[in-house]
Amino acid sequence: MSQIKGKKALITGGASGIGKLMGRELLQKGLDILVIWDLNEALLEQTVTEFKKEGYKVFSCALNVMETASVIENAKKVKEEIGIIDLLINNAGIIIGKYFVDHTHDDIDRTMGVNISALMHITSEFLPGMIKMNQGHIINIASAAGMVSNPKMSVYVASKFSVVGWSDSLLLEMKNANTNVQVTTVTPFYISTGMFHGVKSNIVPIVKPEIAVKKIIRGLERNRRFVRMPGIIYWVPLFKGILPAFLFDIIVGEWFGMYRSMNDFKGRQ
Repeated sequence: MSQIKGKKALITGGASGIGKLMGRELLQKGLDILVIWDLNEALLEQTVTEFKKEGYKVFSCALNVMETASVIENAKKVKEEIGIIDLLINNAGIIIGKYFVDHTHDDIDRTMGVNISALMHITSEFLPGMIKMNQGHIINIASAAGMVSNPKMSVYVASKFSVVGWSDSLLLEMKNANTNVQVTTVTPFYISTGMFHGVKSNIVPIVKPEIAVKKIIRGLERNRRFVRMPGIIYWVPLFKGILPAFLFDIIVGEWFGMYRSMNDFKGRQ
């Protein structure tokens, strides 16, 4: 089981939403040092101040994870000033929420850059230290959209399919190399944060942030390969594997209303 007490963790997108909630949960479980990376300087300052007032050791950096040079520079500072990161949670992500034909080239680059490329660049900075110490845990926040296609999410879906494939491949590499570095891939359904404001689901329940965080941290502690939520998401690979595509579209897309879930999407304002 992965230990939390006395460890050092870095969370991207950790100033708000489930990133902030995960940071608090880890600190309450005895985490020694929390490093938060986030683009929003105001929220970052607010979160760090809040945590420090509660007596926790928290460090932060305002940066755009798309800027690889900045990631490398700030990762170097973390390693020099704090040491090897034991728990890396790749949480930062964005969604545009419109049809592919309406995406600009910048929309495409930002979505793929933040949601998958940044994860690989960040992990490449901290993974060697974990391998050297023969311990560590990487948690990659993907999405159920990494298993199921959906209208008005095409580029987001592409990025999350990539996260699922890369993350699980990384786990297999760590096993093949006989390391004790763990990798957990998280594939939640919609979580009721500002990021998904306006989405609707008739049958599959939208996940509450607090529940999502509890499940993710429990998955970390138990070295789970996948953390999927709600429970029905565990059946998605089976449904896709045994059902003809047209029947899957009817059951999941039409009856469950999945393909209409983004109709009223507004996102974080």
